[in-house]
Amino acid sequence: MKESTLLEMQNKIKALTNVVQNLLSENLQLRDLSVGTLETLKLMPGYDEAIEQLKESVTKKENKDGVEQQDTKWYNSIHEVC
Repeated sequence: MKESTLLEMQNKIKALTNVVQNLLSENLQLRDLSVGTLETLKLMPGYDEAIEQLKESVTKKENKDGVEQQDTKWYNSIHEVC
């Protein structure tokens, strides 16, 4: 390969590496923000009642349609983090 081609490839790899590093950083910031928001919500009055209402709503939809309409994995994964 020509040296110019190798240098061009090296520059592209560096640029892609920077993009991935920025994405990882943003992902960590979003995770911290979402966990902080969840912890704040947990401190608000009526949090437990609201969670129970959401659970009941999901259960009613499942029973009504006979098919799960909403993915509740997000709910379980959030509580595993905290």
